[in-house]
Amino acid sequence: MSRLAPGLQWGIILLVSVLFASLLEFADLPAALLIGPMVAGILCGINGATVRLPRPIFFSAQAVIGCLVASSIEFAIFVSFAHDWPLFLGAVIATLVASSFLGWLISRWKVLPGTTAVWGTAPGASTAMVLMAGAFGADARLVAFMQYLRVIFVSVMAALIARLWVDTSGVELPPVPWFPAIQWQSFLSTIGIAAIGAFAGKWLRLPSPFFLGSMILGVALHLGGFVTFQLPQWLLAISYAVIGWTIGLNFTRGILIHATRALPQIILSILALIAFCGGLAWMLNHYLGIDPLTAYLATSPGGMDSVAIIAAASDNVNISFVMALQTARFLFVLIFGPSVARLVARLVRE
Repeated sequence: MSRLAPGLQWGIILLVSVLFASLLEFADLPAALLIGPMVAGILCGINGATVRLPRPIFFSAQAVIGCLVASSIEFAIFVSFAHDWPLFLGAVIATLVASSFLGWLISRWKVLPGTTAVWGTAPGASTAMVLMAGAFGADARLVAFMQYLRVIFVSVMAALIARLWVDTSGVELPPVPWFPAIQWQSFLSTIGIAAIGAFAGKWLRLPSPFFLGSMILGVALHLGGFVTFQLPQWLLAISYAVIGWTIGLNFTRGILIHATRALPQIILSILALIAFCGGLAWMLNHYLGIDPLTAYLATSPGGMDSVAIIAAASDNVNISFVMALQTARFLFVLIFGPSVARLVARLVRE
């Protein structure tokens, strides 16, 4: 592709991205709008594509994702957490310790370099982990490879559980309009938070400043009741594609070969984490009497879309418990993930 004009290269990348994203959407797999462009970027990158997106566009996409994360955090989550905080804290810490141990093993065995394995095995918050990994010395390409591979595995497992346990044929997440009517006050507020938060994050020298800056500002204003976000699907799709292309186009044949060689260990680590979370679910059911399906969905390490569909399809599932535990783990990983990654990296070097 290096011999083609830049415009033609982008045309091919866009076409392949739409193809893969559509196939993933048709298969009901999550993160299709990000994984599709990332796969397209990888294929084109290893075949000589020379085009790259300007850094300000990538930074803008990170700021939009920061606003998306901020918009998902509600006071109800904290209320649920306060009600059963020992249970939530125990489950979250156990999952984080297990995933960190798996990351330590992969790093110790030199399957993947540095803190890459730790960030790649972090449970949940996939896009956030990929965006933050590079700021802490990890290879964001391999982190993305691990994170989104786990998302696919966990979602497929959830779908199998759904097929065996509960009929989800009549339950779907509500459709999201691609081009909704723009509520100008909310939309401009969202863009303003993304811009100001990104600038503040850079000024404060935060790691991954554009993502964290907009997220922190957005959470403060959202929980304070000062702003209502509007993030149209077309804006999110563009942001996901920008992130996917930036990661994918930086893949080289050497990186892809390395990832392929590490694939058996990565898959084993994913299956081990799923099995560990299944063991946690058994303990919640056996010792605390929590409905087994509720316990499984709550401890599932990712795949929140699939979890929501299954939870909505069953009369016995405590949806608020499931989503509260999923969100609590997401926030815990987001806040403490960098410290845990540095600690494990120090242990690997010793």
